[in-house]
Amino acid sequence: MPPLISLTGLHKSYFNEEVETPVLHGIDLKIDSGEFIAIMGPSGSGKSTLMHILGFLDRPTKGTYAFLGEDTSEKNDDALALIRATKVSFVFQAFHLLPRATVLENVMLPLLYHPGIAPSDREAYARKAIASVGLSDRESFLSSQLSGGQKQRTAIARALVTEPALIFADEPTGNLDSASGLQVMEVLEKLNAAGHTIILVTHERSTAEFADRIVHIKDGLIESDTRSHKRRRASADVKLK
Repeated sequence: MPPLISLTGLHKSYFNEEVETPVLHGIDLKIDSGEFIAIMGPSGSGKSTLMHILGFLDRPTKGTYAFLGEDTSEKNDDALALIRATKVSFVFQAFHLLPRATVLENVMLPLLYHPGIAPSDREAYARKAIASVGLSDRESFLSSQLSGGQKQRTAIARALVTEPALIFADEPTGNLDSASGLQVMEVLEKLNAAGHTIILVTHERSTAEFADRIVHIKDGLIESDTRSHKRRRASADVKLK
């Protein structure tokens, strides 16, 4: 089996009035299915740019990005949009929930754009995702009625509903208190234990240590790629409140 992700000599520059601003300077990285990886780095290091490229929100300037064994450089915008709709999902620091929609309605939203899930099956997929983050008793609540931690868990359920190959979590605890942040990381840990591949972007070392690997980015280069000290404490049957 090829790696889920394989980057070779990846470069990214931005251009403004013919002025080039290099951000990534030759990234080599492999990520296998089922891994839990944290990407860390200071502001301006290139970690967010790297995540955007990995998630098909941006394209590299030079280098190779193979996803599930296929070179993505020749794929057109429609092909990349299909990958975004079916193979990858995102959880952001800001929850991006519709305040006047219920938990169930928010979680069902990505299915409106999924070509492989019939409209008659959308509710069942959404209920399954909601149950996986421990919010079945909040299905009918408006997102505005939820706590911060519950909002983020709803966002995780929304990311899960398409059953993607890869979940990106971009500073998922940044807007939460420590107790709620721990619950969110326990949910991600539980999902990884169930086989989901997770790429976490964070500046917090304590959060990164829930991952299996920690990749440090500095000045557009990978400074280190090491196994974490494993702060994991939740099991597959973690109790959520």
